[in-house]
Parts: sequence; structure tokens; C-alpha cells
Amino acid sequence: MSDETVTNPAAEAQEGEMTPNVVENHAEATTSEEDQAPEATSTTETPADAADLLEKVAALEAANARLSQVVEERNNQCMRLAADFENFRKRTQREKEELELQIKCSVIADLLPVVDSFELARTHIQTETEAEEKIHRSYQGVYKQLVECLKRIGVSAMQAKGKPFDPNLHEAVLREATNEHPEGTVLEELKRGYMLGDRVLRHAMVKVAAPAEESSANDTNPTNNATNDVTDV
Repeated sequence: MSDETVTNPAAEAQEGEMTPNVVENHAEATTSEEDQAPEATSTTETPADAADLLEKVAALEAANARLSQVVEERNNQCMRLAADFENFRKRTQREKEELELQIKCSVIADLLPVVDSFELARTHIQTETEAEEKIHRSYQGVYKQLVECLKRIGVSAMQAKGKPFDPNLHEAVLREATNEHPEGTVLEELKRGYMLGDRVLRHAMVKVAAPAEESSANDTNPTNNATNDVTDV
């Protein structure tokens, strides 16, 4: 009996009853401390965090305003560059077209005397033999081909005879006094004029009508040695 441990049943029962209560009280105390700790922390840290957030928001808004201004400036620069390039492109295109037209006019103007020669030959040459007629038809075929080429590129001959004199189209080289036509009427086309579209390639050299009084005045003038009614302009 001496070697065995004697236990008090009442004490053991009391320990068994007190232990769960102590554990629960300890757990409740720990939980309440944990619940109270964040409240205290949040209460002490909220003003600083709000100030930091406000500063960050203000900084971001300022940066956004700066970026918006930079973007607007870049957009304006791009728009100005695009407008300048478009103006440059249009100006270059106009200059190119004008240069092409000038070159075309220059080349065609150099060909017009050839046309004049063909027309003069057709008017003055009188064929007598069949061989001469064959040659005449041959070079007149070349003349027709040349005229057709000029028509295809937009060249047209002026029809000045019978129309009022126009200094933009005609060049008066002779005047003839007459009562049959109004003053300034083109009586004869001495050299044909040509146009390329609405541009004059060569002015037509013409003879224009003058009042009949000029003829009578010339007849009474003793220094007038003219033998006809045609006078140089």
C-alpha cells in the first residue's frame, strides 16, 4: 500500500471541472485582445494612409495633366506636318503638270512649221504627171498622219476667218478698208493659229477689216504711195 499513489477523487473531480473553464476564459480573452488590436491599429494608421493616398492621387492627376498636354502638342504637330506635306504634294503635282505642259507645248510649237510646209505644198503644187500625183498623195498621207497625231494629244487649229479680232488669239499684220464687214472682223487668215486645250500654242496671223474712211483719207494724202487698199498695221 505504501508504494501506491493515493489520489483524492474530489480533487481530481475539481481539476476536471476547472480546466475547461480556464481554457474557455483564456480563449475568450485572447480573442477579445485580437479583435481589439486591429481596431486600435486601424484607428491610429487611417489618417496617415489617407494623406498618402491623397498625395498619390494629386501626383497622378498632375502627371496625367502633363501627359495630356504633351499628347495634345504632339497631335497638333502631327496635324501641322500632315497639312504641310499635303500642301507640298499638291504644289509639287501642279509644278510637275505645268512643266509637262510647257515641254509639250514647246515640242508641238516646233512641229507647227512642218504642218505649215505641208499645207503650203498642198496649196501651191500643181501635179502634171501621174508620177507627180503619186508623190503628192504620198507626202499628203504623211501630212494627214501628223495632223491626226496632233489631234489625239489635244491640238486644234483656230478658225479665225469671219470672227471678231481677239488679241488673245490673233495677231493683226494687215488692215483692209471695207464697208462689207464690221470694223475689226478677221478677213483672212495669213498663218493659222493653234491651241492645246485652252492654251494658245501660236497666235493666228490675220488681216482685219478697217473703216472705209481710212481708204478715202489715204487717197487724199499726197504722201501715200499705196497702190491698193491693203495697209500694214
